Amino acid sequence: MATKEKNIWILLVFILSGLVVGGLLGELASKVNWLWWLSYSQSFGLENPVILDLSVIKITFALMFKISISSIIGMVLAIFIYKKV
Repeated sequence: MATKEKNIWILLVFILSGLVVGGLLGELASKVNWLWWLSYSQSFGLENPVILDLSVIKITFALMFKISISSIIGMVLAIFIYKKV
């Protein structure tokens, strides 16, 4: 049972690393004329951060996602590699 949970965590690490590496490659591809489409992205999340002021402590919550085509390709490749391993 512990190995099944471990596999889920490894899968999450693979997916997150695929998203990050894909995003970085997309930023690099934006500088190449014929690879511009890899950097096409959509951002979503909290535009303005939510602020919780308790007068003793002030907490700011903000979350923004930027998903690009290259990060989706990286995520798909990460899942494919995970299944092969």
